Amino acid sequence: MPGYRLVGINELGIRVGEDHHNAKLTNQEVDRMRELHEAGATITDLALMFEVGKGTVCDIVNYRRRAQVPTRFRRIDLAQ
Repeated sequence: MPGYRLVGINELGIRVGEDHHNAKLTNQEVDRMRELHEAGATITDLALMFEVGKGTVCDIVNYRRRAQVPTRFRRIDLAQ
C-alpha cells in the first residue's frame, strides 16, 4: 500500500470534488444523483435518498455545486 494518495485540485490549488475537505458525497454519488434527476427523480426524493438537504441537491443537479473538475493532482503523504 503506498504511503500517499493523489487528490484533485483546481487551477488555484484548492481541492475539488470528493477530495474537498467539506465534501459529504463521493463523485460517484454526485454523478448518480444527476442521472436520477435527469430520469425524473424529484429533488425531495433525492434529498431523502442521499441524506442531504434539498438545497444541496438543487445546486448539484443544476451544476452550481460540484461542477469543477480537477485540472491537476497533488500527492498527499499519508501518516505512517
